[in-house]
Amino acid sequence: MKENLLIDKSIAFASRIIKLHQYLIRTKKETIISKQIVRSGTSIGANINEANYGQSKADFVSKMHIALKETAETEYWLKLLTMSEYITEDMGKSLLDDCFEIKRILIASLNTAKENK
Repeated sequence: MKENLLIDKSIAFASRIIKLHQYLIRTKKETIISKQIVRSGTSIGANINEANYGQSKADFVSKMHIALKETAETEYWLKLLTMSEYITEDMGKSLLDDCFEIKRILIASLNTAKENK
């Protein structure tokens, strides 16, 4: 159940990141950071989805850890975009809140998986 919620949230987040990427390119003419954030922000859900089809518990945990690392990278780019004023404080906070929520669920899922070894 938690993984389905996590997949749904990560897909919705990836969609927001893609829209952010488009906004940055069209409106701000920013291409370097926008490419970085679209890679990390969409990779979160891809790794979560892949983890659900892992060959073993260790494979599941490994993919979920990769997703967690991608959330950390995405947080960095969102903070940088906000601090450099490519996006507004409100926009940055909204995206960071979603990123933090995914991060919390990922950590809980990883803790549960490790406890059930």
